[in-house]
Amino acid sequence: MSAELRVNLDRLRANVRAVRERMAPAEVLVVIKDDAYGQGVEPIVGAALDAGARWFGGIDVDSAVRAKSVAGDRARVFCWMTVSDDEARAAIAAGLELGVGDAAYLEQVAAIGGPATVHLKIDTGLRRNGVRPERWRAFCARAAEHERAGRIRVAGIWSHIAEASDADDDVSRALFDAAVTVARGEGLSPEIRHLAASAAAWHRPEFRYEMVRIGAFCYGVRSADGPDIPGTAPISSLVAKAISIGEDVEISLGAVDGYPSALAGRAHAATPGGARPVVRVDPFSSRIEAWPGAAVGDEVILFGDGGHGEPTPTDLAELIDTVGEEPLLRVSPLVSRVYTP
Repeated sequence: MSAELRVNLDRLRANVRAVRERMAPAEVLVVIKDDAYGQGVEPIVGAALDAGARWFGGIDVDSAVRAKSVAGDRARVFCWMTVSDDEARAAIAAGLELGVGDAAYLEQVAAIGGPATVHLKIDTGLRRNGVRPERWRAFCARAAEHERAGRIRVAGIWSHIAEASDADDDVSRALFDAAVTVARGEGLSPEIRHLAASAAAWHRPEFRYEMVRIGAFCYGVRSADGPDIPGTAPISSLVAKAISIGEDVEISLGAVDGYPSALAGRAHAATPGGARPVVRVDPFSSRIEAWPGAAVGDEVILFGDGGHGEPTPTDLAELIDTVGEEPLLRVSPLVSRVYTP
């Protein structure tokens, strides 16, 4: 009686279309980091391409290379983790575009040549790598030298923002605009500027530039404590089956459970008898309050789109003060991924 993560690809297509419509004319980079948030890079990329996606990106090289293998010439793929020389060579050979936010990494990538297509990162205050503003001009000048020598091509300027408050983000945006001006003054001609991720991109058009990086919203995961995102809904449901019936109903996700233990006594699940509390979480199984007529093999939905009374991933995340992506990422790779068209 295997548990399943059921992924609705048609729902993903609808989400991506809704996000792209909202962001137009800016391009949407669909984030596929960590195996598309544990939902499987290859089917996710294929469905997003159907919905018109022309950019993908992720932190890790593995997810990005897999995305490029599916997308081919239909989409560009950006990878922003600073990696080893061997990994950088593999990424460049696969046709990835690399995020470069460190002077030493710029030299490393330029030495590989190709030429490598890069996006230069300015630190606008989040301190999640990126070149500090006081070092930015020299960094751009060096990048321009490498570009003239044919070692790299600077396709973009980018950054992360904290999304802590509108005022903080306005400061970050001003720093970003200044950095772009400096880069152009040093002879660079970036075609793509990208600063915003899901929340800022959705609510503040002035942050969109030529491209935005959207992860959670494409998968129907809203921000914690945030409103629903019109036109989107969660694409995945985590479904387990009853394995024993007693005072409570025992369910199991498999050899590695992954359901957060802190949700015991806080969360509920959808059952054939309606919503029932999660009463206990053990290392390899969980227990749900029994319902009339409960039987071995009955399905229990631990999270999904809410259509059967189950919580969404963000509903669960809010109960334990985290983000909606975490319940997805905690689902063990041993749990079967099942895709519907």
